[in-house]
Amino acid sequence: MSVTIIFKIAAVGILVSILSQVLKHSGRDEQAFLASLAGLILVLFWIVPYIYELFETIQKLFLI
Repeated sequence: MSVTIIFKIAAVGILVSILSQVLKHSGRDEQAFLASLAGLILVLFWIVPYIYELFETIQKLFLI
């Protein structure tokens, strides 16, 4: 697992939190929720291959 994915996740988290706060203060709570949800889905798409690789490694470990 590379360190760049951690920085990408942190950057998305910072941007989503700032965007969410701006939208909430302007009275657009629904858009703030959708922005948070979009950030979560983006990060999940990034980490799903790593989770899949982890489960494959664990499966190979116990099949030996």
